[in-house]
Formats: sequence, C-alpha cells, structure tokens
Amino acid sequence: MAQGHRPNRVADQIREVVSELLARGAVHDPGIGFITLTRVQVSADLQTAHVLYTSLGDAKARTETAKALKRATPFFRRQIGERMRLRRVPEVDFRFDEAIAHQDRIEQILRDLHEEDAKRNVPTDDEHDGD
Repeated sequence: MAQGHRPNRVADQIREVVSELLARGAVHDPGIGFITLTRVQVSADLQTAHVLYTSLGDAKARTETAKALKRATPFFRRQIGERMRLRRVPEVDFRFDEAIAHQDRIEQILRDLHEEDAKRNVPTDDEHDGD
C-alpha cells in the first residue's frame, strides 16, 4: 500500500525523535533493554504510528522490553507532540519486528547448510592414498 510522501516524512521524524530519546537515556525505565528501531509505519491519515524494533536477549527479555515500552508510550507520544508540528499527535504503538528474527533464522540455516556441504566435500585421507 503506497503511503505517499507526507506519512513517510512523518514516520522518519517520529523515528528520529524516538531514537534520540532512547539514545539520550531520557526514558528511565530499566525494563527497556538495548533496542534498535528498524522502521516506523504511519497510517495514511497520520493517526497511528507503528514503531517496529528489535532487541537483544531471550524471549523473557523481549517480553520485559515490550512491557516497558508500553509503560513509556505516553511519554514518547508527549515528546513527539512537543517536537513535531502536527495537528494531532498519532497514537504510538511499539511492535517487535519479527521480520528481522526470521531473517536471522534463515541466515543461520544457510550457514548450517554450507557447513554441512563443506564437511561432505572435504576429501578424506583414503581418497588421496589411491592417487
């Protein structure tokens, strides 16, 4: 679905604001671990902003980060409203970016396949004795 130029610009600005707040440590919730914002998707009517992120750690750490981001959502929305000139500040929704996790899994499978292939193609000492 084509969003148009304005939603893309607003998404970029929201990503910058949220990234800056996280980098400065403006959010004082210890539950927010090390996260990386992957992208922001803003609806065509500029009413909702889905902030997609990835985080380090296991499933428990991911759950804690999601809870902490949910608690901090009003703070982020307020900061976006103060820093951006919009008639209405979009509702902010943090979502874990599953695409990155799937991509990592695919890369791991490919590495494993290459390792198995390399092991199968390594000549043994018996094969060299016949030469």
